[in-house]
Amino acid sequence: MSADLKRLQQKLNISFKNRQLLKQAFTHASYVNEHRFSGGQDNERLEFLGDAVLELAVSEFLFGLYPNRPEGELTKLRAAIVCEPSLVKFAEALEFGQYVLLGKGEELTGGRSRPALLADVFESFIGALYLDQGFDVVRTFLRAHVFEQITQDGKLQINDYKTRLQELAQHQGLGGLEYRIVEERGPAHEREFVSEVYMGEDCLGRGSGRSKKEAEQQAAARALHRLGAGSEPKSK
Repeated sequence: MSADLKRLQQKLNISFKNRQLLKQAFTHASYVNEHRFSGGQDNERLEFLGDAVLELAVSEFLFGLYPNRPEGELTKLRAAIVCEPSLVKFAEALEFGQYVLLGKGEELTGGRSRPALLADVFESFIGALYLDQGFDVVRTFLRAHVFEQITQDGKLQINDYKTRLQELAQHQGLGGLEYRIVEERGPAHEREFVSEVYMGEDCLGRGSGRSKKEAEQQAAARALHRLGAGSEPKSK
């Protein structure tokens, strides 16, 4: 167990019974590939489990918080919480990136701050915590570091702009939508994507983000604003 992971446990006020699980949660496949004889495992299986545990915990939280909301709204709210941009924010708030074990190549190309990697590590940690201490402890952790943040910051608003735009287009018979990544800029460790959303040959909106999904969401948000169905999104 590294000194870094010991500090993380102190910071989170969590003590893992099986510390190997915690190490695995923060072990990227690139590290395992460069240390083949160490016997270590990467975090991909824990990520798979953590994704399912997180969806259940968020579903339970929303079910209790909004007793009168229909299934469709709860599904959208859950999607906004467990989507990659949200998971990245949670991981960044906990500074998870600094604890990840990376291969040299991944380190040099900025993997420690890569959005997809951070989202995966957050899910892996949830999976490891569930295996080590059970669902109640996972729920307590999420209340302290995720659910409280969401309610305080108003992040339970439905921010799935792509779905809202698609529903608007269908309801008003506007035609099909197409998203195009028109630009990628910045170094590998700070990559920014630019997306445009088209209806036929008409560009309805343009957005940018640290992942293609985030850029498309921003483009959809600007399209909704143009169509009079949403407020102007904040520039990043």
